[in-house]
Amino acid sequence: MQIGFNLRHLEKKVLHLKGEVSARDLELGEMDELIQVSQPIHYELSVERLSNRVLVRGTLRLTLNCECVRCLKSFQKTLEINDWTCDLPLDGEEKVPVGNDCVDLTPFMREDILLSFPQHPLCEPECSGLPKAPLKHSQPASGASETGEVSSAWAELNKLKL
Repeated sequence: MQIGFNLRHLEKKVLHLKGEVSARDLELGEMDELIQVSQPIHYELSVERLSNRVLVRGTLRLTLNCECVRCLKSFQKTLEINDWTCDLPLDGEEKVPVGNDCVDLTPFMREDILLSFPQHPLCEPECSGLPKAPLKHSQPASGASETGEVSSAWAELNKLKL
């Protein structure tokens, strides 16, 4: 299903579009291994014609199923694009494709939603990551001192006299 409008409906008024579209229709289902969109995307848009352009403004809202990049915990994040704006030229080199007087907004919405995805999703800003496993020292390993401290490989290389 595409989200679009007919240019003839814009001749003397502003058009209001409200509804939801599935992630599959926007091709957002399997975009990233850390971020999934499984619930519908809600939109509220106003569309108006300005001479040889169409201006679309509104809100896009969706819920992301994420996996934290630090601790690998699953969590949900609501993504809300409040001031979404799309300026569509009707003529010239960059004109928007028009078929049977209809314009499809789906690719423009999809692009802006993808650009709004978090680059590194975190369950909370102060997430400390995976818990650290305690080190077990039964015998001094090679490179370990008598106090049980393990020296680094760089420290061993620094001891070499070349």
